[in-house]
Amino acid sequence: MKSKKINILFAFLSLFSGIITAQTVNTGDLYIAEGTIMSTVEAMDNKNTGDLLNDGDFFIYSNYNNDGLVTFSTGSTKGITRMRGLSGSQEISGSMPMQWYNAEFKNNNAQPAFLLSNEVSISGKADFQKGIVDDDNYDGILIFEKGAESINVSDNSFVDGKVKKNGKDAFIYPIGDKNKYRFAGISAPTEILSSFTGKYFYENSDVLYPHNDKTTGITLINNQEYWTLDKTEGNSDVMLSLSWDETSTTPEEIVVSPQSSIHIVRWDAAQKLWIDEGGVVDSDKKTVTTPLNVSGYNVFTTARVDDSIVLPCSTLTIYNAVSPNGDNKNDYFKIDGLTECSSDNTVEIYNRWGVKVFETNNYDSNGNVFRGYSEGRTTISKDKMLPTGTYFYILNFKYSGAKSQTVKKAGYLYLNRE
Repeated sequence: MKSKKINILFAFLSLFSGIITAQTVNTGDLYIAEGTIMSTVEAMDNKNTGDLLNDGDFFIYSNYNNDGLVTFSTGSTKGITRMRGLSGSQEISGSMPMQWYNAEFKNNNAQPAFLLSNEVSISGKADFQKGIVDDDNYDGILIFEKGAESINVSDNSFVDGKVKKNGKDAFIYPIGDKNKYRFAGISAPTEILSSFTGKYFYENSDVLYPHNDKTTGITLINNQEYWTLDKTEGNSDVMLSLSWDETSTTPEEIVVSPQSSIHIVRWDAAQKLWIDEGGVVDSDKKTVTTPLNVSGYNVFTTARVDDSIVLPCSTLTIYNAVSPNGDNKNDYFKIDGLTECSSDNTVEIYNRWGVKVFETNNYDSNGNVFRGYSEGRTTISKDKMLPTGTYFYILNFKYSGAKSQTVKKAGYLYLNRE
């Protein structure tokens, strides 16, 4: 306890003295209290005997090495480590991982600005102001713990390499490559002890994963970029979202109209084939999301699929707004022309976490329609009114033409209870 008091005094002294002008080496207990500012112009080196707790504001203007303990107090949410380079790149290194509550990356110098060869975990917010974090070439990793998130990510500041997400939160990965930010996102896993690692590649996947090897229905595979998503802990599965930018990295022919043909495809290592994982497009956000949890992991990209199947029915119209308020307008999920197409059909509806909330066979044949309640043999919270929000539907139906075929359509619907 005596040593801790001395180091608290040291942290306060740094506030009054301005900036430490020599290399900062910690071999004992260093505590940066909440409301305290500590700065170091030269490299920060926490030795193997050093315990550094940061609940305050820690400015680092050069390299940061840790061979001991770097963390924050239990229950503390104010601590922030600010990486502010004065000249050149900043190395984040060491033999022992670092635990930061909040982080700020702001370095206007040479890019990449942050050379990450250590393991750094974030429990609060990571603010990407300026500068690329390169862990790809330095064998490090940035980890986001339960509830953690990134903000202000752009082409000017992102992670070039792997990012790992722990916990049961939906998450947007702040990843990119070659000065291009191109995020991926996952839905919330169902288990607390879940972990998924994502990475973006601004390069053609055809060299490693041949685009000619694909299942029927996939017509064109993105030849400029791909992502990897790996399940590194737990048994939960997730839905995947990928972003696009036709002015930058994504081929225009992938995202031309009709955008309903944009799907996510996955390289199946066992079959050595690209397979279709489906796709629900948000044109405003320029994202495509799998309608269900993905069927496997590793390599993903965007593609176009063939939506030109000629149906035996004249029109199939799906109304994706549901407002069950008794005004006889959009009181249920309506599909015009389905009976004409096929009575052998199924409808499934999922919430944004990939949990099934509705299922039925031969939809709308005897009042079996979705009115905003959880219904079905295997759904959760049966007969419970569902909250306002975005849901995903999957419609499967069979029909007999020259040969029996199964048609699958997926999309989103919006449930409004107001």
